[in-house]
Amino acid sequence: MTPAGTDPSENGRAPTGWSSSWAHLVIDRRSCADCRVTFDHPPGNSVTARTVAELAELVGLIEDDSELNVVVFDSAHADVYLADREAEALGTGEWGDVLARISRLPVITVASVRGRTRGAGTEFVLACDLRFASRERASLGGFASGDGVPMVRLSRLVGRSRALEILLAADEVDGERAAQYGYVNRAVADDRLDGEIEAIAARLARMDHDALARAKRSVDRVL
Repeated sequence: MTPAGTDPSENGRAPTGWSSSWAHLVIDRRSCADCRVTFDHPPGNSVTARTVAELAELVGLIEDDSELNVVVFDSAHADVYLADREAEALGTGEWGDVLARISRLPVITVASVRGRTRGAGTEFVLACDLRFASRERASLGGFASGDGVPMVRLSRLVGRSRALEILLAADEVDGERAAQYGYVNRAVADDRLDGEIEAIAARLARMDHDALARAKRSVDRVL
């Protein structure tokens, strides 16, 4: 889907279902295989019930799209990537379901982290396949709930001792340390972050969709 007001069915980039009206997301369907999703819910990109509902709708579209290969999630706000859940979005179980579905998508999901990430935002980042952080501007904080799934994901990435450090002793983890620990794939200089992710997305977009999905399933079976 292209930004609001443009029907993607007119340019051949995406099925007509992508032309929904979004309140907390900006969808840029750059090609049949490549999509950008930008969190834009000022002032703080908090996760509300509407955010969860829109992400669930988006995940459904991605699940049914056999041409899409890569989805990059970024933020419209340089100081915050994605914040915690508001009270209205707590206790329903829908957030955990959305994260589980994101982790199983037959596409590669990429978190482009610039700004502070807290609670639900941190859980979202961990549900993505690849995570790249601004060296100067990224900061990842604690989890939103007692759900053990994000803790398991974190432990698989960084190991038991570092997971305990992050969970219990660290108020926040900057981009450089997140990369050192394996929390993110790479910390990139802020002025190069967008370009590096563009290059990665372009490579993934050229690959065979089924081959990408098989590779992801194979890795998941091992881990």
